[in-house]
Amino acid sequence: MKRLLTLKFLLSYLVVWIILLLLLGTVTQQGVLQYTRNSEAKKLYREANALANEYKESFTSASISLPDMQNELRLISQYISTEIWVVDASGTLLMDSSNPVIYENSLEGITYPVEGFSISDFGDSYFRVGTFYDAFYTDHLTVFSPITVGYKVRGYILIHMPMVKIQETAQSISDFLFVASSMVFGCSLITLLTYFILVNRPVRRLTKAAKKYAKGEFTHRINFRSNDEFGYLANTMNFMATELDTLEEEQRKFISNVSHDFRSPLTSIKGYVEAMADGTIPPEAQEKYLNIILFETERLNKLTQSILDLNRIGKHGMLLDITDFDINDVIRTTIQTFEHICYKKELSFDLYLTGKELLVTADIGKVQQVLYNLIDNATKFSHNQSTITIETNVRNGKVFISVKDTGIGIPKDSIKRIWDRFYKTDLSRGKDKKGTGLGLAIVKEIIQAHNENINVVSTEGVGTEFIFTLPLSQKEDI
Repeated sequence: MKRLLTLKFLLSYLVVWIILLLLLGTVTQQGVLQYTRNSEAKKLYREANALANEYKESFTSASISLPDMQNELRLISQYISTEIWVVDASGTLLMDSSNPVIYENSLEGITYPVEGFSISDFGDSYFRVGTFYDAFYTDHLTVFSPITVGYKVRGYILIHMPMVKIQETAQSISDFLFVASSMVFGCSLITLLTYFILVNRPVRRLTKAAKKYAKGEFTHRINFRSNDEFGYLANTMNFMATELDTLEEEQRKFISNVSHDFRSPLTSIKGYVEAMADGTIPPEAQEKYLNIILFETERLNKLTQSILDLNRIGKHGMLLDITDFDINDVIRTTIQTFEHICYKKELSFDLYLTGKELLVTADIGKVQQVLYNLIDNATKFSHNQSTITIETNVRNGKVFISVKDTGIGIPKDSIKRIWDRFYKTDLSRGKDKKGTGLGLAIVKEIIQAHNENINVVSTEGVGTEFIFTLPLSQKEDI
C-alpha cells in the first residue's frame, strides 16, 4: 500500500504533539517544580539573611527588643505564608512565628530542643526539603541563615514553607504552559486544515489529472476558479492537454498520410513487377511500365527525403549558414531548373526585380529550397500558356519576395491548412501527381527559422500569390 505524503505528514504531526504532551506531563512539570522551588528558596534565603542581621542587632546594640522581634517574625511569616524559627547553635527553639508561647516559656527556662538538629545536614546548600526532623507532617522547604556575632554563630534563622504551596505555584505555571501549548496546537491544527483545503486538495486534483494525461485521456479538464498559482498551473495543464490532444491527432493523421502515400506507389511497383515476372505484361510493353515504376520510385525517394528534412527540423532545430547573397541572382538561377516543364506547358516568367543586385542576409541553400518549392507549385497548378510573376521589393529594411501564378487557386477553407504536413487540397490532388504534401510545411519551417514571415493570397480559379520576407543586408545601399 502506498504511503501518501499527506498520511506521513499527519502521522508526523500527531507523533510530535504526543511527545510534546508527554514532555509537558513529565519532564517539563518536574523542571517547573524544581525551578519554582529554587526560586522560592532564593527569596526565602534573602529574607532569612535580613532577619538574621536584625536578630544580631538585639545582641549588640539592643536596637530591637526580642518581643518586637517575635512580633515582626509573626507579621513577616503571615505576609509570605511561611513559619519562621529562631534556634540557638545547639538546635534549641527560641522563637516560633506561629507560637509566641515558645518565646515566653524560653524566658522562664523552658526549652524546646529540635531533636537531631545538625546544621551539617544542610551540606553545601542553604536549603533542604522534608519534614525537618519530623517537626511537620508534610514536606516543607526549609531555608537557614546563621546569626553571627563577633565571628561566632549564636543561632540560626529558619524559614519553613509548605511544599504544597510551591507545588501549587508550579502546577499553575505548568497549567499555563499546557494552555499555551494547546492554543499553539489549535492554531497549528487550523493551519493544517487550511493546508488541506488550500494546498492538498488542489494538488490531489492536479495529480489525478496528470495521471489521466499520462494514460492518454487528454479530453479531461481541470476546473479551477482561483487566480492563484494553482489556477495558473491548472490552466497551463489544460493548455498542455489540448496541445497533446491536437498533437496526438496530428500524429495519427501523419501516420495515416505517410502510410497512404507510401502504399500507393509501392502497390503500383509491386503490381507491375509481378505482372512482368509472370508474363502478364509482354516484353515489348515492359518499357512503358518500367518508366511508371521509375516515376513511382522517384516519388518515394522525394517523399522520404522530405520526411527526413522535416524530422531534422523538428528534432534539432534548423542550422542556418547565414551569408550575404544576391536574391535576384538566386531567383534567376532557380528559374532555369524549370526550363523543361515550362517548355512543355508553354509557361513564361515575368521578373520585376529591384536593382541589378539585391543583397539579403540568409542561408542561401535554404532560400533556394523555398524558391524551388514555391515555383514548383506555381508550375504545377498554372494553366498552359500562362505567366508566373516573380517580384522583389524593399520596405523598412526587409526584402519582400513574391511568387504569383494564374492557376487553379486555393479554396478559401483550405488556406489555413496548406502549411500542414501531408495536406493537399481536393483541387490539387488531380494535378499534383508527384507531390508529397510536405513542400509548404518545409517552406514555412525555413522562413520561421530566419525569424521572417510568409503569407499567401489566393482566389479559387484566379491564382495564388506567396509573399515572404528576408532581412536586407547591411551592405545593401538603395
